[in-house]
Amino acid sequence: MNLFDIKNKVAVITGGTGILGSSIAEHLAFQGAKIVIIGRQQETINTTIDSLKSKGYEALGIMANILDKTSLMETREKIISQYKKIDILLNAAGGNMPGATINVDQTIFDLSMDAFQTVTDLNLNGTVIPSLVFGEQMAQQKEGVIINFSSMTVERAVTRVVGYSASKAAMENFTRWMAVEMATKFSNNIRVNAIAPGFFIGNQNRKLLTNEDGSYTDRGNSIINNTPMKRFGEADELNGAIQFLCSEASRFVTGIVLPIDGGFSSFSGV
Repeated sequence: MNLFDIKNKVAVITGGTGILGSSIAEHLAFQGAKIVIIGRQQETINTTIDSLKSKGYEALGIMANILDKTSLMETREKIISQYKKIDILLNAAGGNMPGATINVDQTIFDLSMDAFQTVTDLNLNGTVIPSLVFGEQMAQQKEGVIINFSSMTVERAVTRVVGYSASKAAMENFTRWMAVEMATKFSNNIRVNAIAPGFFIGNQNRKLLTNEDGSYTDRGNSIINNTPMKRFGEADELNGAIQFLCSEASRFVTGIVLPIDGGFSSFSGV
């Protein structure tokens, strides 16, 4: 028996068109999973789905709003109509915005509450609502896996990103809460965990971490200096941990947050 086997599992991925999400989608598809990408823009969904299908993988793209429960319920019905089940939910959607970030010449008192609310909606509610909608299907099936995406900004006060940090911290608490709820009230074959990626260069943070010539910014250098492995992560370095959490290899693991960070969370900086 291959404990890491996920062949024919139906994996729903929010935020699956981003750099990390698309890498995960391709890896799970390569392992035999059937991929459902949920996104906000049809063009980027089509690009991701076309890429997967061109490699012979089975994939379905659906445009939906992760903050709209009705939209996600309609999405759930489309998935069930085609695949009859939902085995895996990856809540990879998330992000930040300028008003919820404290610039170097600002203080906490310059925080925009409107931006803070928007970032909280995306990172917290954007995990809670899909978990409720697709988790309900898992409760009916008596089995399933939910994996949320946390951040290094939860355990440590990483400067500037106050809105992102607070919303991801709340999401971690929800992960533990949902894990207990599903196991005690529905089935111990339903597991809810999270990963906490370290620092990976993506479209949202590229200018923050690197200069136009490819060298690191001051912030980029600060992160590298606090990462024992002395480098940023590669997108595919999340895939093994995610497959582990999706598979029977982790059947007694629920309610945890797994760091994938090159040692960042272990290092005091001294």
